[in-house]
Amino acid sequence: MNNEQRPNPFRPRGGGRPSWWPEGEPWPPSRGPGHGGQGWFLRRMLFVLGGLLLFAFMTGIVIGHLAAEGDGEPSRSGPPGLVLLMAMVLVFFLGRRFVRRTAAPIGDVMSAARRVAAGDYSARVTPKGNREVRDLAESFNTMIARLHSNETLRRNLLADVAHELRTPLSVIQGNVEGMLDGIYPRDDTHLTPILDQTAVMSRLLDDLRTLSLVEAGVFKLHREPTDLEELVADLIAAHGPRAHQLGITLTGTVPDMPLVELDPVRLRQVLENLLANALRYTPLGGTIRIDVFWDGRAVFLTVADTGIGIAAEHLPHLFDRFWKSADSGGSGLGLAIARTLVEAHGGQIHAESVPGRGTTLRIQLPIPAPAVVSR
Repeated sequence: MNNEQRPNPFRPRGGGRPSWWPEGEPWPPSRGPGHGGQGWFLRRMLFVLGGLLLFAFMTGIVIGHLAAEGDGEPSRSGPPGLVLLMAMVLVFFLGRRFVRRTAAPIGDVMSAARRVAAGDYSARVTPKGNREVRDLAESFNTMIARLHSNETLRRNLLADVAHELRTPLSVIQGNVEGMLDGIYPRDDTHLTPILDQTAVMSRLLDDLRTLSLVEAGVFKLHREPTDLEELVADLIAAHGPRAHQLGITLTGTVPDMPLVELDPVRLRQVLENLLANALRYTPLGGTIRIDVFWDGRAVFLTVADTGIGIAAEHLPHLFDRFWKSADSGGSGLGLAIARTLVEAHGGQIHAESVPGRGTTLRIQLPIPAPAVVSR
């Protein structure tokens, strides 16, 4: 006898569309509105309830038979029949309560899940039923809210990256085409902007990579004993000429303190971003101060300027990625990177600002006692 399974002539190999299926009809065919969703689930629950009633009926028959045998003669009426009736009524009301308190809310969750699978992130479930089912509905709503937020962030990120790359690419394309067409000479004057714009794109990609590493949980700090006085002095020396050119006074103060275990490269990157913003928005004759405080348990750094300030309604968005004011010339990633690196140290960063008087950015970095290194 041949036990080899015969192929099904109605199901094509590979699960594709069969040759006999009508043109223009979708394959596989839709199951229709009767499958899935709350109605389908309730019908299944009613089927279960019917099975319970049948079970109660059979149980009553068995109980009646056993009671009759115990009396020594068959019982045609009396207590066994009453037991059967009571059992069926009890199972009916318990099943009805179960369907109303459990099956219907779970059916709502299933219906909402189908809407989300179709791309409708506005679907929500009203918590009802017993405590466990209410917790399920609330967890479902929280999950969908997070999915919606993540989807919005993803779309905004793609749009913002495309926007930030468009300007440097346009500059590069215009200069290269001009040189190839003989409109521009191939000299330093027209090659330098190309190099500058490639640097802009390189910084943007580095910033995006840093953010992605942190969000993926694979970003690592390289802590080492750090002299904050030396770090601040290096920053002032590096940005001093630019500040002097803009007519801005740049100063800093660091108290006498031990070396602390930090990632000096990443902390310098944070302060570089804060200084770049301060220099961009501080007018001629203004001042910028970098101050460091130490209380034995944490390091506090502030970058304060006497610039144009930030409106109160903009402060909550200051550290959002790609957020920037209308007159900003940056990518909108500098402060987002700063917050990410500070939080990677276990610290916090926040901003205080008064329009027309200046902005102060405060950083707090917790330094456990064993991480402090004496000079």
